[in-house]
Amino acid sequence: MSKPVLQFIKGVDEQTVPDVSLTRSKDGSNGVATFNFEQPSVFDSAGEVRDITGLYMQDEEGVLSTVDVSAKFVNGKPSRIEARYVMRSLKEWDRFMRFMERYAEANGLGFVKK
Repeated sequence: MSKPVLQFIKGVDEQTVPDVSLTRSKDGSNGVATFNFEQPSVFDSAGEVRDITGLYMQDEEGVLSTVDVSAKFVNGKPSRIEARYVMRSLKEWDRFMRFMERYAEANGLGFVKK
């Protein structure tokens, strides 16, 4: 069983753990997960600079992905990345939640309901 990981570049694990916000429709038929990475490791200048192609969420079941990714800059330097993953069915929501449970457990995270 492989450890669940987040990647902006396939094959390169993101070391920064994001803040994740979830919203869901009242009937549960769809939802959105918003990931905020402050100073993500993909910006480290020590590594080779490559294009960010999306956000890939990889675990033992496979890969979930989104291309809705944007970088935020401060004084011309990249400082954070925001990614949005849209779930359009209960099946997609359940699959995403299984990934997040594994990712949270692997990274010592908790869930706070607001």
